[in-house]
Parts: sequence; structure tokens; C-alpha cells
Amino acid sequence: MKRVLLLGVGRSTHTLIKYLVEYQNELNIQIFIADQKKNDFIVPFIDQNLCSFVSLDVNNDQNRRDIISQSDLVISMLPPQFHFLVAKDCIFFKKNLITASYVSNEIQQLDNEAKKANILILNEIGLDPGIDHLSAMEVIDKLKKEGAEIKTFKSFCGGLIAPEYDNNPWGYKFTWNPKNVILAGSSGATYLKNGLIKKLSYKEVFTHIEKVRIPHFGEFESYANRDSLHYQSKYNLLNADTIVRGTLRKKGFSQAWNIFVQLGMTSEKNTKIVSKDKFLKYLKGLSNKELNLKMEYLNLFNSQISNYNSPSEYLLSVLKDKWALEPDDKDMIVMQHQFGYEINSNYKKMNLSMVVQGDDSIQTGMAKTVGLPVFFACKLILEDKISLKGVRIPIYEEIYQPILKNLEKEGIEFIKS
Repeated sequence: MKRVLLLGVGRSTHTLIKYLVEYQNELNIQIFIADQKKNDFIVPFIDQNLCSFVSLDVNNDQNRRDIISQSDLVISMLPPQFHFLVAKDCIFFKKNLITASYVSNEIQQLDNEAKKANILILNEIGLDPGIDHLSAMEVIDKLKKEGAEIKTFKSFCGGLIAPEYDNNPWGYKFTWNPKNVILAGSSGATYLKNGLIKKLSYKEVFTHIEKVRIPHFGEFESYANRDSLHYQSKYNLLNADTIVRGTLRKKGFSQAWNIFVQLGMTSEKNTKIVSKDKFLKYLKGLSNKELNLKMEYLNLFNSQISNYNSPSEYLLSVLKDKWALEPDDKDMIVMQHQFGYEINSNYKKMNLSMVVQGDDSIQTGMAKTVGLPVFFACKLILEDKISLKGVRIPIYEEIYQPILKNLEKEGIEFIKS
């Protein structure tokens, strides 16, 4: 019987834990969950002896290594800054590792060590990154086999609120790590458009918006996400002249959020929040009723928050209250890939769109779309169906093909248009 270790429990791990428990007999595994303290969600599973809890202090080398050394497969859902410590231990003890996070430079430099240890460190196998890789690479490989040359690749994704639960002027509620939402775009954005490299500073990100239409759900807006140029080599799109990755929001969100950015309200510096007078003067200058409505709803300057270390911390405290998921709320994950390609002297376009709704505020669409790819990757590794070793992301057919098939069985699929 193999031991599967899950490091870290949060709102995006609920579906992953549910499936590990459901399939543990079929996979012949024991499940160990390690975190600082027991999460309310996992207590019933522990009480029924369906999994075991281990207390984890990730910065305590001995504690962390003891836990990892006794496992056969490690899944790290810890904050990204801890993956390197875990990866080093997995190499030392020769344990395969799965994470849903972006590959950091530190992790990438472990590639040769991982290969020497004959282990796989599979990263970026959640939603975005994750399902985006799986679905994009299936199409890219298929088009190339047919003799097509891909000229345009755009990929958009957003964690939103389902339309019937969209009951605030922002059209948004927190469905994942709130702090990441606050800091979104803070490192700027880079992308390729019509053969030219475009670089946006933080203060420009939310002013460059692209409209995206999702079949049956209408029009959304997208702001550029991080550095899209990486995907030219990752996806082998060397002849593409447009490569853009963006984050989806409901219409009007970006213009409103840009106010916070321009006034330094998302800053992590140890300063005070902008004054109410300065904020209202700036807002008045924009002369926009919809913006006024959004800001009135937040009641930014009438809160009881006095103890904060930075403007972003203040803003986060306000939004955690105003953008909280209600118990019966359902979130909605939206993803779309847009391809433009040349084949047989003709230029063609194709869109792939995915919409996934949550069941409730626990089994969210976000938890499903992050947790299920991780689970199915775990299943493939336990069944020795992945031959790859080293530091990898899921852009290979032996990974994306079976996982996409399994996701489709769970109702997570793309519609072509």
C-alpha cells in the first residue's frame, strides 16, 4: 500500500481530498494530510479513519523531512515559496512531487538533480496554470500534425461568480486566495501582438483591456497576465506573431480596479491609505456613475479598520467582507483559447471555451478545476503511466491526453466555436 502525502489544506484542495478518499481503495493508498492545524473540512475524514493528519511546521527541517521520507508520492499545495524546500527533500528521498504552482527559477534548476534521483517533479497542473496547458497543447499538437502553422494564440481565464449569484456592482467575489487578487498585475505584463513585444507597467495593466465573448455567457473583459512570451518556447509557437494570456473579469471591473492601482491602494509599503478627500476628488474627475456605484458599495472609508500595515492590507480587509462567498453561492470558472492558423494557404480561426460552475461555497468550481487535474496526475504516477523524469509541466501527450479524458468525464470540457 502506497502512502500519498498532501502538504497544505486550503479552499482549492477540497475536491482533491474528496477524490483521494473516494479512490483510495482502487488506488491502494493511504492518505496523509499535513498542515499546521486541522482544517474543518478534513476533520470528518480523519474521524472516519479515511485519512490521517500529521502536524507540519514547514520551516522545521527535521519535521518536514520525517514526514516526506515516509511517503511514496508528495502533493504540495503549500504557498509557492515553500515548494523549493519540499522539492529538495523529495530529491533526497527519491519521492515524486506534484504542485499546481508555476515553476520558479529555483525549482527549474533542480531538473538535473531530479533526473539523477529518477523522480518526476510535475508543476503547473492546476487550473491556470494547468488545464490551460493540457487543452492548448492538445490543439497545438493536433494542428501541427495536420500541417498548420499557428500565427495567433490567446488564452484567457477567470475565477468569477456564477450569474445567478452575481449580486454586487463589481460582479466579483473571492473564489481563491484574496491576496493574489489584490496584487494581480503588480509585476506588469508582457505579450506579443502583431509581431511586436508589448510591455505594460503595473499602472498600465488595467488600462489595456480586450473584450472576450464566451458562448452562452456573453461578453467579458481581459487584462494581460504576467509574461506571455514564455509560452512561445513552452508551446513551441516560434512562428506566432501574437501570443497573449489574460485574466477574465466581468465588464467594468478593470476600470474600477485601476482607481486603486493609480492611487496606491494596492501597495504593500508601510504607509497610510489614501485620504478620503483625495479619493473622492479623483473619482469625481472620472465622472462615471458605474464607478461611483461600485465604490459606494464598498464603503471604503467608513470601516472600523484602524490596525493595518499597508494600503493593500486595508483594502483586503474591506474586500474580504464585501466580496465574501455566501454559503449557497456558486462560483464560475471561465477559460477560452483563441487560435489563428494557416493551413493549405488558408487562414482559419478557432476558439475553445470552458465554463465550470461550483456545487456550493465548499466544492467550488475553483476547487474542482485545481484539484481534479492534480488528482488525475497523482493517479497516473501511482499507476506508473508517466515515463517522464525531472522538472516538468503538463505539455506532453502522455500527460495531457489521459487527464483531459478524465476531466471530460467529470463535466470539465471545452466547446469549439
